[in-house]
Amino acid sequence: MGKITLTQEKETLLIPLYGKAMDYQAKNSLLGDKKAAEIVSRIDYDFSRLNIQNKTNLMMCMRAGMLDDITKEYLGTQKNSLVLHLGCGLDSRCIRAGQKAAAWYDVDFPEVIEIRKAFFAETKTYHLVGSSVTQAGWIETIPNSFENVLVIAEGLMMYLKEAEIKTLISRLKSRFSSFEMVMDVYSRLTAKSAKNHPSIKKTGVNEFWGMDDPKTLETWNLGMAHQRTVYFTEYNLERLKPADRRIFSLANRFKLAKNAHRIEMYRVG
Repeated sequence: MGKITLTQEKETLLIPLYGKAMDYQAKNSLLGDKKAAEIVSRIDYDFSRLNIQNKTNLMMCMRAGMLDDITKEYLGTQKNSLVLHLGCGLDSRCIRAGQKAAAWYDVDFPEVIEIRKAFFAETKTYHLVGSSVTQAGWIETIPNSFENVLVIAEGLMMYLKEAEIKTLISRLKSRFSSFEMVMDVYSRLTAKSAKNHPSIKKTGVNEFWGMDDPKTLETWNLGMAHQRTVYFTEYNLERLKPADRRIFSLANRFKLAKNAHRIEMYRVG
């Protein structure tokens, strides 16, 4: 594939992609994401300009693994399900965890979806939607005939304004009536400091959303009920290198560190 050009928040999709590709080359891979390695090998892009640190690669893979497990758990118990992956980037969760989905829709900016088409082919059950998630109209293209719907927002909410998040959830509720939603979120402190992250600084993004109390979303009058929180500091630590395991175990003792970046799950409707 030829050289690609992405700007600001769109360019951030390359950070988790690169992390998964590097993880695939590791001796004890967390994800075993062969597709990510294939995509990176075929993209003409200087990933070194993003200055991606090893700890960032690890966090991206841990986040992906956490959401993979949640998706697999959902699809294993809820039959005839639709999965809606918002801000999919070049992620291959549809391969890693989506085999049991009756329908899977990956959504991202049109220019991102055009790149994605070079690596992922649509089928009877797998579909690509090119649109900003904040735009009106695209949701009406998603079928609402499925009883069970899982909405995944990975690496997305922190790049939206609070009003945009409220509008997005309201539109989803109007379309599906009820659904499960899982998202990774920053604490407010992390949101304030994220612009200083070496990789993020390269993309030019300088505004982020965060929240401290997951029940905050319950006050938005959108019918959201918080189900559970999954912390990076508690996830599959036995699979990490000893040094990384010690760091996460220590961070788990402190609420500020645990809440910095985490997974939140909600029932809507």
